[in-house]
Order: sequence, then structure tokens, then C-alpha cells
Amino acid sequence: MLFVLALAAAIWGIGHLMKVPKVARFYMLGLLYVLVLMVQVVLPAGHPLREATGSSAALWLILGGFVVLGFAYALGLRRLKARAVEKATADAPVPDPSKFREGELERYARHIVLRELGGPGQKRLKEAKVLVVGAGGLGSPALLYLAAAGVGTIGVIDDDEVDSGNLQRQVIHTDARIGMAKVFSAQAAMEALNPYIAVRPYKRRLDDESAAELLEEYDVVLDGTDNFDTRYLVNRACVAAGKPLISGALSQWEGQVSVFDPTHSGPCYECIFPAAPAPGLAPSCAVAGVLGPLPGVVGSMMAVECIKLISGAGAVLRGEMLIYDALWSETRKITLKRREDCPVCGGAAG
Repeated sequence: MLFVLALAAAIWGIGHLMKVPKVARFYMLGLLYVLVLMVQVVLPAGHPLREATGSSAALWLILGGFVVLGFAYALGLRRLKARAVEKATADAPVPDPSKFREGELERYARHIVLRELGGPGQKRLKEAKVLVVGAGGLGSPALLYLAAAGVGTIGVIDDDEVDSGNLQRQVIHTDARIGMAKVFSAQAAMEALNPYIAVRPYKRRLDDESAAELLEEYDVVLDGTDNFDTRYLVNRACVAAGKPLISGALSQWEGQVSVFDPTHSGPCYECIFPAAPAPGLAPSCAVAGVLGPLPGVVGSMMAVECIKLISGAGAVLRGEMLIYDALWSETRKITLKRREDCPVCGGAAG
């Protein structure tokens, strides 16, 4: 019997070291238990293998009974706790999203003392709903700073999982969350940073069918994707819904950010980039490489533009593009003109 218990301990320990899921380890122990019972029932009394595994099926049946009782007790306790939590949640008063809860004013004190932002601006942030497309290099810092700033509802859509190659620049994810869906990894980080916000993760790729319906729920959209098909899709959806689009892009050592808002006389993304570049002219970060801190700089700029847009502070980059060259520590702004013949926004009201 001691031999079987030692074997069970070895299976559990080796499985733990190899990071085998607990469910799989329990299945392996169950298989071992069944094999031992078969040995006790099939082999004759006095057989060496039967003697080595306890010599009696009764002992194993009693042990199995205790294990089953233990699992039943744990399962019942878990269900009772779940019911208690469910009842407490149902009985709890629904918080007014427009009112600050205890602890929030102190959290946002450095915002509130800013003359251009103040209490009214912070309240607008709390009431705002922002959708971030992509939880990668640009989405990571943007999501973290929007969460820290107190944006009340943040949606994040991405169909990818975290891998080790992301961690050089996608600071919202951790090594422990490799293999997890990026939206759920981002949700964990944002909720840990600020428990007063609501995070809505969407693990899927944005498409024409879902874009219009999804954007209706949000006030501002941030696009941090790295492919032109999605950029054009997001732009079309934002123009159709009348939502401002904050767009960022990266290439090796250089980044750019702009606010596309045709509803307020600005150009849309397709006004400036009427066609995607030829294959190979604008390779992705995976192909061309990118400096690790650069997405942090540009993604933070996107968050700044979003906060200004929501609160009404300062002047946003509407009709302008800010370009940052990290290699030579230079920034420059260029003016963006609207195209009246743009097929996406040319007929929109100015």
C-alpha cells in the first residue's frame, strides 16, 4: 500500500513540476486507483503484485469512500459559498455610475487639481466609454493609462493570445499569463490597477458584421492594430457611427498619432491613406522590428488625446499628426487635410 501511495505522490509531484493541469493529474490518480482495484480483484490471494499493493481490496474501497466523501463535502461547500455570493450581489445596491465612490476622489486628486480638468472633467471620464482595438504594443500602455485615469468603461477587442515575443513591449501582459487570451490578460491588469472601472473584454476579431453594433456602445475608439485591413474597417465603422478615432502606428524607431474626426471637420483615416501600401513597403513589427519603449510613448500619447477629447481639455490632434522619431529624439507635427472626394467621409457634415 505504501508503494502505491508513494507512486501517487510521485505522479502528483512530477505533474506539478511539469505544470500539468490539476484535472489531468486527478484523472491519472483515478486511473491508478482503478488499476490497483483490478489487481486486488483479478489476481489470486498471495500474488506478489497484490501483496505489494495492499493485499486487500477492502482497504482501497474504504480509502476511496473517504476520498469521495471529501470531494462531495468540498463541492457542497463551494456551492454554498457561490449561493451566498450570488445573494449578496443581488441584494447589494447598484452604484450610480455618475457618482464617485469612496476612495475615488483621493485616487484622482492629481487630476482634479488640474485647472483644465478638475472635478467636472474627471466626472466626464468616469461616465465615458472607450473601446480599444488591439491589446498589443499600443493598446497595452493606452489601456493601462485609461484605466488609471478613471475612464468608467473600457472595452478591449483582440483575438490573440499572449506569447513570450510580446513581452518586450506589451507591458500590460506578464510571463505568468503566456498562453492566456490578451483581452483577459489586459482585463486582469486593469482591474488590479483600478477596481472602480468596468472592463469589457471581447476575444474575437473585429469584422464588418459586429463593428457597427459594437461601436454604438462607445464614445471614443482607439486603434492600436498593426494591419491595414483592420485600420480601414475601424475607420469606416467610426465614420458611420460618428465616433472620433484615435489612431497610432509604429515602425522600428518611429511612431505617429492622430485624431480622425470627420464629424468635427477633421479628415478620416482614408483621407490620408487612401490605399494600403504595396506588400513589403510597410512591414509589421514582427518583420521589421520595433524598439521596446516606443509603443509605450505612442500608446501613452493616444491615452492623452483620449482624456483631452473626453474632458474637453486643451486641443486634440484633430487634423494633425504628431510624429515621434525615437532614434534622433525629434518630434514634428504635420497638418492633415480632408479629401472632399473621400469615399468614406467625403459627404459627411462638417
